[in-house]
Amino acid sequence: MKKVVVLGSTGSIGENALNIARSFPGRFEVVGLAAATNGARVLEQAAEFGVRHVALMDRETATATRRRAPVTVSVSEGIDGLCELASLPEADLVVCAIVGMAALQPVLAAIAAGHDVAIATKEVLVAAGALVSRECTKKGVNLLPIDSEHSALFQALQDSGGVPHCVRYRDRIDASRHVEKTVEKLILTASGGPFAGRPDIDFAAVTVEEALNHPRWRMGPKVTIDSATMMNKGLEILEARWLFDIPVSQIDVWVHPESIVHSLVAFTDGAQIAQLGVPDMRVPIQYAMTWPERIGNTALPRLDLTKTGNLHFSEPDLKRFPCLRIAREAAVAEGLAPTVMNAANEVAVAAFLEGRIRLPGIWECLENVLKDCPSASAVPELDEILSADTWARHRAETIIT
Repeated sequence: MKKVVVLGSTGSIGENALNIARSFPGRFEVVGLAAATNGARVLEQAAEFGVRHVALMDRETATATRRRAPVTVSVSEGIDGLCELASLPEADLVVCAIVGMAALQPVLAAIAAGHDVAIATKEVLVAAGALVSRECTKKGVNLLPIDSEHSALFQALQDSGGVPHCVRYRDRIDASRHVEKTVEKLILTASGGPFAGRPDIDFAAVTVEEALNHPRWRMGPKVTIDSATMMNKGLEILEARWLFDIPVSQIDVWVHPESIVHSLVAFTDGAQIAQLGVPDMRVPIQYAMTWPERIGNTALPRLDLTKTGNLHFSEPDLKRFPCLRIAREAAVAEGLAPTVMNAANEVAVAAFLEGRIRLPGIWECLENVLKDCPSASAVPELDEILSADTWARHRAETIIT
């Protein structure tokens, strides 16, 4: 039985992770739950799963939740509380679905405690990929992808008979079988968001409502805007670079509006392996939670290619979607450039959602902030990353205002 901590338990990923645990009660025991502000829901989840340790990011919410919690449930607060939860001695697996940079320190705490991490938070590897990768290697911790695209790559790499870089347990799998040298390309697929199929769209005239109208997925506003600008694929390039130890030059993006092929691996012998399925986040969540096993679940949807129709693929237009180019350039630069880009993007997206800038203002802001990116050591340490994140947010806000 795996003992699981779920960080971000009240969001979509977290709720689905608990659904998986609910479907396999003999395989999972939930031992910790954390959220940002939804204390009432966390207490409901704790009561259902018999959880004794919960944490709330917001301190006021934590105080109010503590008053309502039964005496058997401890409630911690803030980043320190999440780190405490992530490093619970009894945990085997930490599912990280916290939004944004708030996830970084709890993930590092989980790794330091020797716990495997199933990660859905892009910003952790975008802003601190070198640091997280180094710490995983040092502690022998597996970093298991939940994003559907990276789960697809993870599955395809294993189906080739090898072991991806993000798998590090020496007593579980022969590490000499890592497959990076057999890979020619990793190919991430993108739905293209609401605008890839509209070549005549005037981005300067795009409204918030139009940008939030994703044709295939229902996501939070920040992630949906990243999809509209294709920044989400830029962030995923950085994730793939650190998860699989593949140079950025060997990571491509294809626009695939049907979202049936979740990603592909092209090997040096000319073969390609793709992972296909109905778009449903429960599939990659379950795979990360049950790995190294693949377990049957009749509640999950089945793909019938005879009824799917045609599948289309094309290269993205970097002139229309400069965020993808900017992210690739930041990935090549390494150092603190990805950290700075990520922070500036969060500020710029928030400004667009608030009506303070137009959509092109997002990539204009990123380019201006990156011009002054601070230097760093070869593998930026946590204090450098947090300092650069703070600096970039302030700089982006200054440019916007």
